[in-house]
Amino acid sequence: MADVHFHFDPVCPWAYITSRWVVEVLQQRGYDVSWKFISLFMINNDRGYSEGNKHHQDGHMSGLQALRVASAARAAAGNEAVAAVYTALGKAIHADKRRPRDSTEMKDFARTVLSEAGLNPLWADSATDELHDEVIRYETTRALELTGKDVGTPILVFHPDKPNQASFFGPVISAIPRGPEALRLWDAVETLATTSGMAELKRSLRSAPNFD
Repeated sequence: MADVHFHFDPVCPWAYITSRWVVEVLQQRGYDVSWKFISLFMINNDRGYSEGNKHHQDGHMSGLQALRVASAARAAAGNEAVAAVYTALGKAIHADKRRPRDSTEMKDFARTVLSEAGLNPLWADSATDELHDEVIRYETTRALELTGKDVGTPILVFHPDKPNQASFFGPVISAIPRGPEALRLWDAVETLATTSGMAELKRSLRSAPNFD
């Protein structure tokens, strides 16, 4: 049973930074992380995109397509394949700034990235396969049931399916904590998440994302 669930959308830069922090922590503590989906396209499409948000809508569609690729990887090779696909796509999109120009390019982009990472490039064919949307929708809905609807990605679930289960949107961090700093932040966030009655702690000021 996983120690943590991490819900992500591959096109969110903040989720990618947080995911690298999660990887840093699990490497130090041996945690088992289950990589779960949350679709920014599904969330925002349900709310309704405005005419001025067509660029974001297409970007979010690219994220949904990338989640379909990750879903195909999970179906074929399990949780570790999801982690590998997310790492490869996240590095290419965010750290290397190679994101496709629009959603029509995601399938070919994913095929190239998976090939470069030594992963099965055929998984990229699922980018336009809506059959994967059922599981993506389910995990998106489940994530929002745990935190409330007025959030985005990532969503972190501590102690899933246990009496002390607790969930948070975030943390939104602009740089990846390493070493002891990563563990200090983890313990602080877990403490807040599992404190009875704790609901929200937020500030809107943030630095530009740093993927180093």
